[in-house]
Amino acid sequence: MSLHIETMGQGPDLVLLHGWGMHGGVWRGVCNALASHFRLHLTDLPGMGHSPPCEPYTLGQLAREIAGQLPDEATVCGWSFGGEVAIRLALDYPERVSRLILVGSTPRFVNAADWQNGVAPEVFSEFAAQVAADYHPTMGRFLGLQAFGGESSRTLMRELREQFAARPEPAPQVLQQALAVLLETDLREQISHLNLPVQIIHGNRDTLAPVAAAYWMAEHLPQPTLNVIPGASHAPFLSHPTAFVDAMTGFIHAR
Repeated sequence: MSLHIETMGQGPDLVLLHGWGMHGGVWRGVCNALASHFRLHLTDLPGMGHSPPCEPYTLGQLAREIAGQLPDEATVCGWSFGGEVAIRLALDYPERVSRLILVGSTPRFVNAADWQNGVAPEVFSEFAAQVAADYHPTMGRFLGLQAFGGESSRTLMRELREQFAARPEPAPQVLQQALAVLLETDLREQISHLNLPVQIIHGNRDTLAPVAAAYWMAEHLPQPTLNVIPGASHAPFLSHPTAFVDAMTGFIHAR
């Protein structure tokens, strides 16, 4: 499979993996700042944006498809669903990933009897149903909530909506398959096997992946760096791009 990957900038390789139902254009607000430090690889996950779907649509297969097109010893940054893909990628292909950055990520999105650092299954299912019924408006509202109150949020949202609508929307089957991955994935036991530097960037107002999940990961990772951004929600690179870029560049250049 040939994934759609945009490459720009100069410096160490930095792979950016977007969230569920989106595409690489979601990173546009921080691309210029990051490209002055790194060689960016904005990757459309299988079945999203311009990338074709994969079969079977599992977390392991998603990681396998990306690993085949990774630059050597890259830093991999994953947001939300992309964070789970990034964790699986680092676990299965440790020789390909030099550092990991997890943004608004969690080892388990959905609550369970022994895990209350996520969201209720019915809340996530309701959101997924709204996306399936009216994809673009629902995702636009979702992104607006994540950027609200941040730096130049009105200008950012106008640009983001234009970028978001510029690529094909995922097929309903892909959205449901990706949702199933989110609902079923539990990486809590594997977290301790990530023997590489991992930065956690999280908003303290995140309601999809509560900040408690970030603190939990910081306690269970072998080499963690935790950066909680005050006032940010699920997508701190949208609402607080300056703080986000500063945290990322500081982490990568310090290692």
